[in-house]
Amino acid sequence: MIKSKEPITLAEVRDICKDKEENEKAKQILSYAKQFSKLKTEDALKLKKELQELGIAKLRALHIVKIIDVMPEDADDVRKIFVDDISLNQDEISKILETVKKYNE
Repeated sequence: MIKSKEPITLAEVRDICKDKEENEKAKQILSYAKQFSKLKTEDALKLKKELQELGIAKLRALHIVKIIDVMPEDADDVRKIFVDDISLNQDEISKILETVKKYNE
């Protein structure tokens, strides 16, 4: 059953599936989320809030989730996230990278 269509990070998926481990599909999803999520849930939520507060009008919820899941390290990584969608200027890319860098350490 679909409760909402809001994009969420892999860290959030991991927490949701943790409670449903008796379900085989949830076990598979949990395994994937554990393998590829790079942040704790509380850090992912903090980063999400900071990215939203950057004031970049082109940055939508789906982009923010992709940024958190990928944790880009350079401008090329950021551009790959937006390859078919929109283009960001260097200042916007720098703001995103500075924000993500705080959580990459």
